[in-house]
Amino acid sequence: MGNVISEAEQPQLFGHPKGLLYLFFAEMWERFSFYGMRALLVLYMTKHLLYDDDMAFGVYAAYMSLVYVTPMIGGILADKILGYRKAIILGGILMVFGHFFLSIEMPIFFYGSLGLIIVGNGFFKPNISSFVGELYEQGDARRDSGFTIFYLGINLGAAIAPLLCAWFAITYGWHYGFVLAGIGMVTGLLVFRSGIKNNVFGNKGLVPDQQVYNQKWFGLNRGKLIVLASITSVGIFAALVRFNEFEGYLVWIVSAFLIFYIGYIITTVSSKEKKRLIVAVYFTILYTLFAAIFEQAGSSLTLFADRNVNLVGMDAAGTNSINAGFIILFAIPFSMFWTFLSRKKANPNSAVKFGLGLLFLGLGFIVFALSAHSVDDFAKTSMSYLVIAYLVLTVGELFLSPIGLSKMTELSPLKYVAFIMGVWFSANFYGHFFAGKIAKLTTVSESGSNIFSEGIFGTITEYLTGLTPQIASGQSDGFQQLFSYVSVYASFGVISVIVGIFAILISPIIKKMMGGIH
Repeated sequence: MGNVISEAEQPQLFGHPKGLLYLFFAEMWERFSFYGMRALLVLYMTKHLLYDDDMAFGVYAAYMSLVYVTPMIGGILADKILGYRKAIILGGILMVFGHFFLSIEMPIFFYGSLGLIIVGNGFFKPNISSFVGELYEQGDARRDSGFTIFYLGINLGAAIAPLLCAWFAITYGWHYGFVLAGIGMVTGLLVFRSGIKNNVFGNKGLVPDQQVYNQKWFGLNRGKLIVLASITSVGIFAALVRFNEFEGYLVWIVSAFLIFYIGYIITTVSSKEKKRLIVAVYFTILYTLFAAIFEQAGSSLTLFADRNVNLVGMDAAGTNSINAGFIILFAIPFSMFWTFLSRKKANPNSAVKFGLGLLFLGLGFIVFALSAHSVDDFAKTSMSYLVIAYLVLTVGELFLSPIGLSKMTELSPLKYVAFIMGVWFSANFYGHFFAGKIAKLTTVSESGSNIFSEGIFGTITEYLTGLTPQIASGQSDGFQQLFSYVSVYASFGVISVIVGIFAILISPIIKKMMGGIH
């Protein structure tokens, strides 16, 4: 996307390219809109639309997974035709309409709004992250630090939004919460536009080939055709969310596409690039497992907080801000820590960081499970466990997620950066699909048991929680629901710890394949 500008020619601010500041605030407001709406969605469906847990989890998982499959398409279109700038603006506009239409209470608008956000996110999300990577030259030691700062922007929006949007929803009505999320998206677009106007991006993010962009089909240039196709596809994605039981077929289609396209890329690149690409796929697989477990946050953990936690100072929707709040506290110290360790030549390589990320994720869910020991007569546990667990999860996330964003821009062959960033976000597509399956395991069955009630997992659950199906079934419905939550959390916590340790053990092999990338 445009010619490379040397570090000396780029306007600098606080030791980083000035463009990072604009991308930071644009992403912050976009994430404000996204996480504000996300915090309300499951509660809105179960409390206002009166969907049962299974239906709500199905809609939520389909929406959240599709939000992360469209970035692959948006990444390809930006690489080949649109450039980062046009892709980000198109995505932002579609998302604005999506958030505002949620305030209209009709099924066609509810599912249509989710479709608009899914398509819009496909253009916005991978390309703003790729844009950050383009601000830094290959091998720039500030890259991990820059992505961690950018990640702070994501989480500033994610921390503020659930509290504010939930307050608006409770005080004035659900739809006002959604409107506030829409206002956040408009603000993000305006910030990005002002960055272009002030020329902080230089010649970066422009249309890669104006001749290709201007080629006409049916009297319209390719740019306008992409806009038209995007609007047309909204209905398809809305239908996939509504009839989410068929989403499994899409998983197979996406998987086939990914295998084919990555296989094609492997045939066109050098041996060194092939190895790096395999590492990028490996990191994406680890991130898929991370996302499947971590993303209980917006679904089953929100209902767990609502039903089985003695909340103090916030409601269940507001608990979605705890993780993001911790990231705000720790993102800059982590960023400085990586820079400090780099200077001391003691910075662990990315393969080790991924293993540590999964290890801390597992420990966080084990803490959720341990909360059963503080249960009261109303089947409610202490909020302190919830806060501590989110703290541990956050440490795991900071080891893995911003580092993964940074590595994708380095491990990818130059011609395919936005697509490989889309592949990275596909981990969230698969993760949310499987997260929906995990969330459904937390619903109470008639027998009061689940697949984690017996065998090795039953032993793990009893050891960590002190509960068995027999103990839970002899008490209130609330205790049975609590057992369903903590048995699933205990089991997946242990699985994550084991995979994290394995990833650390094989890290020397992965490091060698990265060909000099840290």
